[in-house]
Amino acid sequence: MKYFKKKIEEIDLTPEKLKLREELLSNPVIQLDLEKIKTIRDLVEGWQHCGIQSRNLAECAMVYENMLLDEDRPIIFLGLAGALIAGGLRKVISDMICKGIVDVIVSTGAILYQDYYISQGYKHYKGSPNIDDELLRDLYIDRIYDAYIDEIGFVICDEKIAEFCSTLEPRKYSTREFLYLLGSTLKDEESILYNAYKFGVPIFCPAIADSSIGISLAGYFRWTKEKGIKPITIDVVKDNYEIAQIILKSKKTGAIYIGGGVPKNYINDAAVMLDYTEGHHYAFQITTEPPHWGGLSGSTLDEAKSWGKVRKKAIRATVYAEATIALPLIVGYILQKNLHKNRKRLKFIWSEGGDLEISEY
Repeated sequence: MKYFKKKIEEIDLTPEKLKLREELLSNPVIQLDLEKIKTIRDLVEGWQHCGIQSRNLAECAMVYENMLLDEDRPIIFLGLAGALIAGGLRKVISDMICKGIVDVIVSTGAILYQDYYISQGYKHYKGSPNIDDELLRDLYIDRIYDAYIDEIGFVICDEKIAEFCSTLEPRKYSTREFLYLLGSTLKDEESILYNAYKFGVPIFCPAIADSSIGISLAGYFRWTKEKGIKPITIDVVKDNYEIAQIILKSKKTGAIYIGGGVPKNYINDAAVMLDYTEGHHYAFQITTEPPHWGGLSGSTLDEAKSWGKVRKKAIRATVYAEATIALPLIVGYILQKNLHKNRKRLKFIWSEGGDLEISEY
């Protein structure tokens, strides 16, 4: 058939277009060979040559690798939002602390509360998103999508945190300081709060009032009012000063955003909170939110450049995937490649006023 041959003969490309065409067609997709995949590392490395979200996930892993191998030792911030504990990621996050591949955490209060809840011997249970929620309410069972939580256990944990508050000196605490002290009361080797205390990883929770920890604090505050006792105060503005000190004391910074919301924005804001900086040098995010709704959770890392929160030349990547799938794959790649080996930890030495000295050990 001469029709198609004639069409090819009619194609007329300038030398410049021919060169560009060759460049664009120089990097072929390599089909994934599952017979060669034995480990998470193999899978992620294979995905580098695939497409769509598999390649995006591999690119996130490469950004993380660059953070860890940078000779200037960037301080790595981890933002945590979403139903990560109910989804089973508690030990994955805890391992990131224990293996020294994250230096600072910004989290929702819900994640930290549910970590505390498990440290007290309670569990999350596999359930169904289609169950009768009125029945669950009658049974004092809370639901997070397809996971069930013991409401009675929550009430007991509320009381324990309130009692803990009553042992503290009645003064102002940043959430970083408060959560450090709360972590010191735990002995759970898989706890995020406990390991952050053990390894000196600061945890900030700027929206702490919007959580069950906040409910515990409200109960404690009511108790102090009834007793005429001076309460402790959670000073979130002191948080701003403290996290800004970390930025100002660092040569470089990297940011990992799991989900969006307050933790993502807070890590971004930290880069421009006091003195002007050029933003984070590295950044990757795991999100399910698209950018076209204009919300923070789905905003691109390029958008953050306009605010100066991410550097113009930052190494960055985004994968549109659900965190309980994507995070274990990325962390698994990092650990199986032994990228955490020989990475020195940071020692944060805080003054009472929130000033900071950082050293390596």
